[in-house]
Amino acid sequence: MQKLSSKKMAMIGATAAIYAVLTVAMAPISYGAVQLRLSEVMTLLAFVDPVFIPGLVLGNFIANLFSPFGLPDVVFGTLATFIAVFMMSKMKSMLIASFWPTIANGLIIGLELAIFTGAPFVSTALYVALGEFLVVTVLGYPVFKVVMKNKTIQNLTQVTD
Repeated sequence: MQKLSSKKMAMIGATAAIYAVLTVAMAPISYGAVQLRLSEVMTLLAFVDPVFIPGLVLGNFIANLFSPFGLPDVVFGTLATFIAVFMMSKMKSMLIASFWPTIANGLIIGLELAIFTGAPFVSTALYVALGEFLVVTVLGYPVFKVVMKNKTIQNLTQVTD
């Protein structure tokens, strides 16, 4: 088992805190079938360095504790985020990686909302997927492409030894 350095633990904690606070602070648009979780831009950090995965999953778990959908959102939302960020970390292209939150959240959260609200699955899944696509791929991908060219940002986000 690999020992976590202080720097890694700090990055995991900071990532979780920023994700959770940003999501909860923007609650009116963070939860529901039509959601624009701006915190989801941060999922692209999993592509940059897998060390961010625990912080993203933990941040999502914490944020979903405040969801109007309660425990199901904690369980299914956290699962969707884990699948998305894990798969993102395995991709060779940031653009391709940016599609994983759209796929995972569209299917899993779409199904969750269909089951617990009685909403039609296909339209609900498409609305959730659209929100993820707009935030992560349309907004996040170009921002990350520009920001990650900055040497200072590159140094800050490279946590793995």
